[in-house]
Amino acid sequence: MYDGAHIAGRTCLRVPETETVESPGKSRLGKTRMKRLLLLAVTLILAAPALAAAAGRIDIVAAENFYGDVAGQIGGSRVEVSSILNNPAMNPHLFEVSPSVARAVSRAQIVIYNGIDYDPWMPKLLAAARNTRRTAIDVAALADRHPGDNPHIWYDTNTMLAMARALAQALAGADPAHQAGYLRRLAQFQRSMQPIQARISALRTRLAGMPVTATEPVFGYMFEALGMQVRNHSFQLAVMNGTEPGASEVAAFENDLRKHRVRLLVYNGQTSDPLTDRMRRLAKASGIPVLAVSETEPPDTTYQTWIMSELDAVDRALGVSHR
Repeated sequence: MYDGAHIAGRTCLRVPETETVESPGKSRLGKTRMKRLLLLAVTLILAAPALAAAAGRIDIVAAENFYGDVAGQIGGSRVEVSSILNNPAMNPHLFEVSPSVARAVSRAQIVIYNGIDYDPWMPKLLAAARNTRRTAIDVAALADRHPGDNPHIWYDTNTMLAMARALAQALAGADPAHQAGYLRRLAQFQRSMQPIQARISALRTRLAGMPVTATEPVFGYMFEALGMQVRNHSFQLAVMNGTEPGASEVAAFENDLRKHRVRLLVYNGQTSDPLTDRMRRLAKASGIPVLAVSETEPPDTTYQTWIMSELDAVDRALGVSHR
Protein backbone atom coordinates (compact mmCIF):
# COMPACT_ATOMS: atom_id res chain seq x y z
CA MET A 1 0.00 0.00 0.00
CA TYR A 2 1.29 3.45 -0.89
CA ASP A 3 0.72 6.49 1.21
CA GLY A 4 0.80 10.15 0.28
CA ALA A 5 2.90 12.99 1.64
CA HIS A 6 2.20 16.57 0.59
CA ILE A 7 5.50 18.44 0.63
CA ALA A 8 6.22 21.84 -0.90
CA GLY A 9 3.48 21.67 -3.51
CA ARG A 10 3.99 18.00 -4.41
CA THR A 11 2.44 14.70 -3.43
CA CYS A 12 4.78 11.72 -3.33
CA LEU A 13 3.17 8.29 -3.30
CA ARG A 14 5.63 6.10 -1.50
CA VAL A 15 6.14 2.83 0.33
CA PRO A 16 5.84 3.30 4.11
CA GLU A 17 8.81 2.52 6.31
CA THR A 18 8.94 -0.98 7.83
CA GLU A 19 7.52 -1.01 11.34
CA THR A 20 10.09 -1.55 14.09
CA VAL A 21 9.48 -4.54 16.37
CA GLU A 22 8.89 -3.18 19.87
CA SER A 23 8.94 -4.69 23.32
CA PRO A 24 5.57 -5.80 24.84
CA GLY A 25 5.51 -2.71 27.08
CA LYS A 26 5.67 -0.44 24.04
CA SER A 27 3.49 -2.41 21.59
CA ARG A 28 0.29 -0.49 22.38
CA LEU A 29 2.08 2.84 21.93
CA GLY A 30 3.63 1.61 18.68
CA LYS A 31 0.27 0.48 17.30
CA THR A 32 -1.36 3.77 18.30
CA ARG A 33 1.42 5.73 16.62
CA MET A 34 1.10 3.61 13.46
CA LYS A 35 -2.67 4.19 13.35
CA ARG A 36 -2.12 7.93 13.65
CA LEU A 37 0.44 7.85 10.86
CA LEU A 38 -1.88 5.88 8.60
CA LEU A 39 -4.74 8.27 9.38
CA LEU A 40 -2.49 11.21 8.58
CA ALA A 41 -1.42 9.57 5.30
CA VAL A 42 -5.03 8.98 4.24
CA THR A 43 -5.94 12.54 5.19
CA LEU A 44 -3.08 13.91 3.11
CA ILE A 45 -4.08 11.81 0.10
CA LEU A 46 -7.66 13.03 0.30
CA ALA A 47 -6.67 16.63 1.00
CA ALA A 48 -4.15 16.99 -1.83
CA PRO A 49 -6.66 17.33 -4.72
CA ALA A 50 -8.81 19.70 -2.70
CA LEU A 51 -5.82 21.91 -1.94
CA ALA A 52 -4.79 21.84 -5.59
CA ALA A 53 -8.30 22.71 -6.75
CA ALA A 54 -8.59 25.51 -4.22
CA ALA A 55 -5.39 27.06 -5.48
CA GLY A 56 -6.38 26.55 -9.12
CA ARG A 57 -3.44 24.25 -9.74
CA ILE A 58 -3.31 21.54 -12.40
CA ASP A 59 -3.15 18.01 -10.99
CA ILE A 60 -0.35 15.97 -12.60
CA VAL A 61 0.47 12.32 -11.92
CA ALA A 62 3.79 10.93 -13.13
CA ALA A 63 4.40 7.20 -13.14
CA GLU A 64 8.14 7.78 -12.49
CA ASN A 65 9.63 10.50 -10.33
CA PHE A 66 12.07 11.89 -12.91
CA TYR A 67 9.08 12.76 -15.10
CA GLY A 68 7.38 14.22 -12.05
CA ASP A 69 10.46 16.29 -11.26
CA VAL A 70 10.55 17.79 -14.75
CA ALA A 71 6.79 18.38 -14.57
CA GLY A 72 7.34 20.41 -11.42
CA GLN A 73 10.09 22.40 -13.10
CA ILE A 74 7.89 23.24 -16.10
CA GLY A 75 4.66 23.77 -14.19
CA GLY A 76 6.05 25.70 -11.23
CA SER A 77 3.47 26.87 -8.69
CA ARG A 78 0.67 26.24 -11.18
CA VAL A 79 0.82 22.44 -10.77
CA GLU A 80 0.39 19.79 -8.12
CA VAL A 81 2.62 16.81 -8.96
CA SER A 82 2.33 13.23 -7.65
CA SER A 83 5.08 10.74 -8.52
CA ILE A 84 4.24 7.07 -8.10
CA LEU A 85 7.62 5.33 -8.44
CA ASN A 86 9.91 7.45 -6.30
CA ASN A 87 11.84 5.13 -3.98
CA PRO A 88 15.40 4.33 -5.17
CA ALA A 89 15.55 1.48 -2.66
CA MET A 90 12.64 -0.28 -4.35
CA ASN A 91 12.72 -2.47 -7.45
CA PRO A 92 10.27 -0.69 -9.80
CA HIS A 93 9.48 -3.98 -11.54
CA LEU A 94 7.92 -5.29 -8.31
CA PHE A 95 5.47 -2.39 -8.02
CA GLU A 96 1.83 -3.24 -7.37
CA VAL A 97 -0.99 -0.76 -7.86
CA SER A 98 -2.84 0.33 -4.71
CA PRO A 99 -6.24 2.04 -4.37
CA SER A 100 -4.56 5.36 -3.56
CA VAL A 101 -2.59 5.23 -6.81
CA ALA A 102 -5.74 4.40 -8.78
CA ARG A 103 -7.54 7.37 -7.20
CA ALA A 104 -4.63 9.70 -7.97
CA VAL A 105 -4.65 8.68 -11.64
CA SER A 106 -8.44 8.93 -11.94
CA ARG A 107 -8.51 12.55 -10.75
CA ALA A 108 -5.39 13.74 -12.62
CA GLN A 109 -5.68 16.32 -15.39
CA ILE A 110 -2.32 15.30 -16.89
CA VAL A 111 -0.69 11.87 -16.61
CA ILE A 112 2.90 11.16 -17.68
CA TYR A 113 4.20 7.63 -18.02
CA ASN A 114 7.14 5.85 -19.61
CA GLY A 115 5.34 3.42 -21.91
CA ILE A 116 6.60 0.40 -23.92
CA ASP A 117 5.65 -1.97 -21.09
CA TYR A 118 7.93 -0.42 -18.47
CA ASP A 119 4.87 0.65 -16.46
CA PRO A 120 2.15 -1.60 -17.97
CA TRP A 121 -0.20 -0.86 -15.08
CA MET A 122 -0.60 2.78 -16.15
CA PRO A 123 -2.46 2.23 -19.47
CA LYS A 124 -4.75 -0.14 -17.56
CA LEU A 125 -5.50 2.51 -14.94
CA LEU A 126 -6.16 5.10 -17.64
CA ALA A 127 -8.54 2.74 -19.43
CA ALA A 128 -10.36 1.90 -16.19
CA ALA A 129 -10.88 5.57 -15.30
CA ARG A 130 -11.65 7.25 -18.61
CA ASN A 131 -11.62 11.04 -18.60
CA THR A 132 -12.08 13.03 -21.81
CA ARG A 133 -10.53 16.11 -20.17
CA ARG A 134 -7.35 14.31 -19.14
CA THR A 135 -4.13 14.46 -21.19
CA ALA A 136 -1.94 11.36 -21.10
CA ILE A 137 1.69 11.71 -22.20
CA ASP A 138 3.23 8.40 -23.32
CA VAL A 139 6.92 9.34 -23.33
CA ALA A 140 8.01 6.33 -25.37
CA ALA A 141 5.57 7.28 -28.13
CA LEU A 142 7.03 10.79 -28.19
CA ALA A 143 10.48 9.26 -28.66
CA ASP A 144 9.22 6.85 -31.35
CA ARG A 145 10.13 3.85 -29.19
CA HIS A 146 8.21 0.61 -29.51
CA PRO A 147 7.69 -2.59 -27.50
CA GLY A 148 10.91 -4.56 -27.61
CA ASP A 149 13.08 -1.44 -27.47
CA ASN A 150 15.12 -0.69 -24.37
CA PRO A 151 12.52 0.90 -22.04
CA HIS A 152 15.00 2.96 -19.98
CA ILE A 153 14.42 5.96 -22.22
CA TRP A 154 15.01 8.65 -19.57
CA TYR A 155 18.75 8.10 -20.06
CA ASP A 156 18.25 9.66 -23.50
CA THR A 157 18.37 13.42 -22.92
CA ASN A 158 16.58 14.11 -26.22
CA THR A 159 13.64 12.06 -24.95
CA MET A 160 13.43 14.17 -21.80
CA LEU A 161 13.51 17.36 -23.85
CA ALA A 162 10.68 16.03 -26.04
CA MET A 163 8.67 15.18 -22.93
CA ALA A 164 9.22 18.67 -21.52
CA ARG A 165 7.97 20.26 -24.76
CA ALA A 166 4.88 18.04 -24.84
CA LEU A 167 4.13 18.84 -21.21
CA ALA A 168 4.49 22.59 -21.71
CA GLN A 169 2.05 22.34 -24.62
CA ALA A 170 -0.42 20.34 -22.53
CA LEU A 171 -0.18 22.83 -19.66
CA ALA A 172 -0.69 25.77 -22.00
CA GLY A 173 -3.76 24.07 -23.44
CA ALA A 174 -5.21 23.39 -19.99
CA ASP A 175 -4.31 26.81 -18.60
CA PRO A 176 -3.90 29.29 -21.49
CA ALA A 177 -3.89 32.29 -19.16
CA HIS A 178 -0.49 31.21 -17.85
CA GLN A 179 1.00 29.97 -21.12
CA ALA A 180 3.84 32.51 -21.00
CA GLY A 181 5.01 31.12 -17.65
CA TYR A 182 5.04 27.53 -18.92
CA LEU A 183 7.01 28.51 -22.01
CA ARG A 184 9.46 30.53 -19.92
CA ARG A 185 10.11 27.60 -17.58
CA LEU A 186 10.41 25.25 -20.57
CA ALA A 187 13.15 27.51 -21.93
CA GLN A 188 14.86 27.45 -18.54
CA PHE A 189 14.75 23.65 -18.50
CA GLN A 190 16.17 23.48 -22.01
CA ARG A 191 19.05 25.76 -21.01
CA SER A 192 19.71 23.67 -17.90
CA MET A 193 20.13 20.59 -20.11
CA GLN A 194 22.85 22.19 -22.23
CA PRO A 195 25.70 21.49 -19.74
CA ILE A 196 24.68 17.82 -19.69
CA GLN A 197 24.72 17.60 -23.46
CA ALA A 198 28.08 19.38 -23.54
CA ARG A 199 29.44 16.92 -20.96
CA ILE A 200 28.23 13.97 -23.01
CA SER A 201 29.87 15.40 -26.11
CA ALA A 202 33.17 15.97 -24.29
CA LEU A 203 33.19 12.47 -22.83
CA ARG A 204 32.30 10.95 -26.18
CA THR A 205 35.45 12.37 -27.78
CA ARG A 206 37.53 10.37 -25.28
CA LEU A 207 35.35 7.31 -24.62
CA ALA A 208 33.93 6.46 -28.04
CA GLY A 209 34.67 2.84 -28.92
CA MET A 210 35.67 1.87 -25.38
CA PRO A 211 34.32 -1.63 -24.55
CA VAL A 212 31.98 -1.83 -21.55
CA THR A 213 29.39 -4.23 -20.21
CA ALA A 214 26.36 -4.22 -17.92
CA THR A 215 24.18 -6.68 -16.05
CA GLU A 216 21.05 -4.94 -17.41
CA PRO A 217 20.52 -2.37 -20.20
CA VAL A 218 19.49 0.38 -17.78
CA PHE A 219 22.29 2.71 -18.91
CA GLY A 220 22.05 1.64 -22.55
CA TYR A 221 20.97 4.96 -24.09
CA MET A 222 23.70 6.83 -22.25
CA PHE A 223 26.29 4.29 -23.40
CA GLU A 224 25.04 4.93 -26.92
CA ALA A 225 25.27 8.71 -26.49
CA LEU A 226 28.86 8.29 -25.24
CA GLY A 227 29.71 6.12 -28.25
CA MET A 228 30.86 3.22 -26.08
CA GLN A 229 30.93 -0.38 -27.31
CA VAL A 230 28.53 -2.42 -25.18
CA ARG A 231 29.01 -6.18 -24.87
CA ASN A 232 26.84 -9.04 -23.56
CA HIS A 233 23.51 -7.73 -24.86
CA SER A 234 21.70 -11.08 -24.63
CA PHE A 235 22.81 -11.52 -20.99
CA GLN A 236 21.44 -8.07 -20.15
CA LEU A 237 18.11 -8.69 -21.83
CA ALA A 238 17.67 -12.00 -20.04
CA VAL A 239 18.27 -10.39 -16.64
CA MET A 240 15.97 -7.45 -17.42
CA ASN A 241 13.18 -9.83 -18.48
CA GLY A 242 13.58 -11.98 -15.40
CA THR A 243 14.90 -15.04 -17.22
CA GLU A 244 18.10 -17.01 -16.72
CA PRO A 245 20.90 -16.22 -19.18
CA GLY A 246 22.20 -19.26 -21.08
CA ALA A 247 25.40 -21.01 -20.07
CA SER A 248 27.24 -19.63 -23.11
CA GLU A 249 26.10 -16.08 -22.29
CA VAL A 250 27.30 -16.42 -18.70
CA ALA A 251 30.65 -17.83 -19.86
CA ALA A 252 31.11 -14.97 -22.36
CA PHE A 253 30.39 -12.40 -19.66
CA GLU A 254 32.85 -14.00 -17.26
CA ASN A 255 35.55 -14.21 -19.93
CA ASP A 256 35.13 -10.52 -20.72
CA LEU A 257 35.79 -9.71 -17.07
CA ARG A 258 38.62 -12.18 -16.46
CA LYS A 259 40.43 -11.30 -19.68
CA HIS A 260 39.89 -7.54 -19.32
CA ARG A 261 37.96 -7.26 -22.58
CA VAL A 262 35.84 -4.52 -21.02
CA ARG A 263 36.84 -1.39 -19.13
CA LEU A 264 33.71 -0.93 -17.00
CA LEU A 265 30.83 -2.93 -15.53
CA VAL A 266 27.56 -1.11 -14.87
CA TYR A 267 24.82 -2.71 -12.79
CA ASN A 268 21.33 -1.80 -11.61
CA GLY A 269 21.62 -0.65 -8.02
CA GLN A 270 17.91 -1.23 -7.39
CA THR A 271 17.87 -4.95 -8.09
CA SER A 272 19.89 -7.89 -6.90
CA ASP A 273 20.18 -11.58 -7.76
CA PRO A 274 22.91 -14.20 -7.25
CA LEU A 275 24.12 -14.17 -10.85
CA THR A 276 24.56 -10.41 -11.21
CA ASP A 277 26.12 -10.26 -7.74
CA ARG A 278 28.61 -12.88 -8.88
CA MET A 279 29.53 -10.79 -11.92
CA ARG A 280 30.10 -7.77 -9.74
CA ARG A 281 32.42 -9.72 -7.46
CA LEU A 282 34.31 -11.13 -10.43
CA ALA A 283 34.72 -7.65 -11.93
CA LYS A 284 36.15 -6.30 -8.69
CA ALA A 285 38.48 -9.28 -8.35
CA SER A 286 39.66 -8.67 -11.92
CA GLY A 287 40.28 -4.98 -11.31
CA ILE A 288 37.39 -3.85 -13.54
CA PRO A 289 35.66 -0.68 -12.25
CA VAL A 290 32.07 -1.29 -11.14
CA LEU A 291 29.41 1.42 -11.25
CA ALA A 292 25.83 1.35 -9.93
CA VAL A 293 23.10 3.26 -11.75
CA SER A 294 19.44 3.56 -10.82
CA GLU A 295 16.01 3.47 -12.39
CA THR A 296 14.64 6.07 -10.00
CA GLU A 297 15.79 9.63 -9.41
CA PRO A 298 17.45 9.88 -5.97
CA PRO A 299 15.79 12.06 -3.31
CA ASP A 300 16.75 15.71 -2.84
CA THR A 301 18.04 16.08 -6.37
CA THR A 302 16.83 17.02 -9.84
CA TYR A 303 16.91 15.16 -13.12
CA GLN A 304 19.76 17.39 -14.27
CA THR A 305 21.97 16.89 -11.21
CA TRP A 306 21.22 13.15 -11.17
CA ILE A 307 22.29 12.60 -14.76
CA MET A 308 25.33 14.84 -14.41
CA SER A 309 26.40 12.93 -11.29
CA GLU A 310 26.22 9.63 -13.18
CA LEU A 311 28.28 11.05 -16.03
CA ASP A 312 30.84 12.22 -13.47
CA ALA A 313 30.82 8.71 -11.96
CA VAL A 314 31.61 7.20 -15.37
CA ASP A 315 34.42 9.71 -15.74
CA ARG A 316 35.89 8.83 -12.32
CA ALA A 317 35.50 5.09 -12.77
CA LEU A 318 37.49 5.19 -15.98
CA GLY A 319 40.15 7.45 -14.55
CA VAL A 320 39.36 10.27 -16.95
CA SER A 321 39.92 13.64 -15.35
CA HIS A 322 37.64 16.67 -15.70
CA ARG A 323 38.72 19.29 -18.20
